[in-house]
This record gives sequence, C-alpha cells and structure tokens, in this order.
Amino acid sequence: MSLSPDFVVRPSADHVDAVRALLARATETDGTAPISEQAVHSLTRDLGARHLVAVAEDGTVTGYANVVPAQDGHPAMAEVVVDPPRRGHGLGRDLVARALDEGGDGTRVWAHGDLPAAQAVARHLGLTGVRELLQMRRSLTEPDLPALEVPDSVLLRTYAGPQDDAELLRVNAAAFSWHPEQGRWTASDVEDRRRESWFDPEGLFLAFDPADPDRLLGFHWTKVHPATASDPELGEVYVVGIDPEAQGRGLGRLLTLAGLHHLRDRGLPTVLLYVEGDNTAALNTYGKLGFERFHVDVAYART
Repeated sequence: MSLSPDFVVRPSADHVDAVRALLARATETDGTAPISEQAVHSLTRDLGARHLVAVAEDGTVTGYANVVPAQDGHPAMAEVVVDPPRRGHGLGRDLVARALDEGGDGTRVWAHGDLPAAQAVARHLGLTGVRELLQMRRSLTEPDLPALEVPDSVLLRTYAGPQDDAELLRVNAAAFSWHPEQGRWTASDVEDRRRESWFDPEGLFLAFDPADPDRLLGFHWTKVHPATASDPELGEVYVVGIDPEAQGRGLGRLLTLAGLHHLRDRGLPTVLLYVEGDNTAALNTYGKLGFERFHVDVAYART
C-alpha cells in the first residue's frame, strides 16, 4: 500500500469513481456513511477541500481522506475511510495522521458512528472527542404525530423554485453562523441538492410573515433515503433553519411538524435527524416530538 505523494485539490476522474465505489462498500459494511454529503460533493467540485487517495501496489484504491481547511474561525475538518477488506493493517491510522497534519493545529477528524475501529485509531494517536453529532430517530406510525396547526401569523408554503434561493441562503447563513459546515452554503450548494435524485420541492417548507411575504422566517428541508440492506426507506429532517430575528415564535416546532406530516403521508415508516450534542434547545424540541437517540458521530482532535 502507498499513499499518493500529497493532498490534491481535485482527484482524477478514475480516483473519483474508485472512491465512490469504496464509499458504497464501507456504508454497506458499517451501516453508516463514512463521510458527509458535503465531502462527497467536493470530489467533483472545488469546495475548498483537499483530497488524499491511498492506492495499493496493484493500483486499487484502498482508502481516502478529505480535509477542509480552517476558515472564518472554524477549525479544519477531516474525514477518512478505509476499504473494509483493507482494514486492520494501520492504513486508517496513517490516513488520519496525515489528515491532521494537513489541516494543522486544531484539526478535527470525524468518526461517523464512532465505531470501535475509529475509537482504536483515536486511542493510538492520542485523540480526544471534542464534538458530538447525534442521530435521532422517530417512528412515523406510532405514537401519532401532533396535529399541524398553522397560526394566522405565519404563511406556510413549499419551495417555488430558484427564486426562493436568496432568502433560503440568507436564513441558512444567519441560523448556522456558528456551524463550520452548514453555515458556509452557497448558491452552488443549493443547486447541487436540487439536482439530487431525492430532491422534492414539496418536501421543502418555507415560513413567511403574511405582513412581509418576501422575507423568509424559517425553513425545513426534508429528504428521503432509499432502502438499503440494513434499513427500509427513511425520511430525514434534513435542515431546519430559523432566522435569529424570528426566534421565539414557535417556528422550529411548526416547520418540523410540517415536514414530519409530509414524510408520514408519503408512507415512510421512520424519520431521522442529526443534531449537535450540545444544542440543548433543539434536543428539547425533538425529544418532545418523540425522537430518541440512535447513534453518534464524534469529532476527534489532538489534545
């Protein structure tokens, strides 16, 4: 096994295909995606990420590391995956160490699902968990969802097209200014997601004040995951963003419920969401709506 000489801005087309196939194998084996959606997009678009591909002597791609440099006060973020048949020989440890060196001081590396192998690498390299992202799930069949009651003070509609993107991005940036990934979305990020097979404009809910119907108060973007060997078709509370100036109006609960009713009406049995482990307000809202902790992603860093 060898690592490519250095991190590159854009991997070759052959490497992209091989990495995508590797990601599919790892997801099937682990029951969770090894890298984020944003990292997958960065394979073919210049999103500021840097890429390292591990290649065996026979030319087979055996591992991959993705590093997003530090920006706007946020630390560099890394994600690493090793092909399941190639695990257990130190490749994951080497890739993580290279990724941390590439990102510099304070770099965090995600362990999606915080699997035992990732924990072992963290112990070997002396890493400490510094951030948690929880996956929570809820049945859409029972208990029953609370009724969706839209007050007269809110105009609720679904996505009408790219003309909604400017307000969507404004609210997203304001709502997630603290978030090192979500808060950086651009028009290209929204466009990429519109092109995805899962995109459904009827599953993107927008809330406005009737007195100012052009200014977005908040949104809830839902998503549907196709069935896999380990899971049936699943709905997702993909993103819920509320303009900070509109906080305190119950919009988070209202928009979340609108999306949950939509996913239930599509016949989906279960819905999932991701939430920061220290986001007490969101955890409280989702707990009251019947969500329970399912698994956790952990970001590790050098001490």
